[in-house]
Amino acid sequence: MKNKINLRGQRLQRIKEQEALIEQLEDSGVQFLSLDGVIISAHAKIAPGVIIYPGTIIEGETSVGAGCVLGSNTLIADSQIGENCIINSSQIYSSILENNIKVGPFAHIRPNCVIKSGVKIGDFVEVKNSTLGENSQASHLTYIGDSDVGERVNFGCGSVTVNYDGVKKARCSIEDDAFIGCNTNLIAPVTIGKNAITAAGSTLTRDVPDNALAIARPREQTIKENWAVLRNRADKLSAGADDAVQPQINAERAAPDNKGENNAGE
Repeated sequence: MKNKINLRGQRLQRIKEQEALIEQLEDSGVQFLSLDGVIISAHAKIAPGVIIYPGTIIEGETSVGAGCVLGSNTLIADSQIGENCIINSSQIYSSILENNIKVGPFAHIRPNCVIKSGVKIGDFVEVKNSTLGENSQASHLTYIGDSDVGERVNFGCGSVTVNYDGVKKARCSIEDDAFIGCNTNLIAPVTIGKNAITAAGSTLTRDVPDNALAIARPREQTIKENWAVLRNRADKLSAGADDAVQPQINAERAAPDNKGENNAGE
């Protein structure tokens, strides 16, 4: 019983301290749209004009620059956030974000990242121990780990830097103006040159020169014509249809496949 009373007293004390801190921040020009679920570290520095939505948690030695908007359920710990950044429902740990950056929703920036000005990190993107150059973007469903990314690099949906072989980690280098096609795997260590392009669906294990197109995927596409029709007939047979059509189905299944290259999108 005594422990419960002590815990309650500690909680009430923390609430009073938070209320006093938030009042000071409001007086300085920080805007809180709602205080529901908001927790601010006493060591944080938040510039006037920052807008904070409900559910935002700011921990440790975090600084937030003027003009930022911290969206609902955002968590920032021990990080430096520059000016005019929009962080929406995302988590950022021990990293540096410069100015005019958009993060989220549902992005994860892990420790030791440096995100340069103008970068866009979209939904379900994770960045770890990496530097992203100015105006680069990974709009969705991407993992960038242990990588040095130049300026104006575009990551297509599903791109992955494969940085761990089960024993040691290696780095990827992606230079200015590179375009990483959807579902590209970059097997570190590998360098993608300036203005180079990787074709969608490629798995790359060798360096790509400047201005080159890298394609690393099967070049052949198999098409089985009328396959859906045959499947429907087989379903009818299994349900007790006329066995007389079975020889026809067998003959059609034995027909050669129509194979041809499909290089669309390259």
